[in-house]
Amino acid sequence: METYSLHKGAMIAPLKARMTLDLIRGKSVAEAESILITTNTKASRLIQKVLDSAVANAVNNLGLDKKNLYVKETYINAGTVLKRFK
Repeated sequence: METYSLHKGAMIAPLKARMTLDLIRGKSVAEAESILITTNTKASRLIQKVLDSAVANAVNNLGLDKKNLYVKETYINAGTVLKRFK
């Protein structure tokens, strides 16, 4: 079974966040959490919240065990661009 979690409207460049996402893709949840805790970036703090939400969805809604979960797929796309004027 799969669960997911979204973070909309994050004010961070996608290239910066993809570097952190590449570190946790395919890892177990415990290993991904330890990587995100030790990585000192804004992206790691945002991704950690999304990962915690996805794990909570799996545990509470589907009754899965946290020890058996892993990160299957992660991605980030460009969001809205702020309008600026002179």
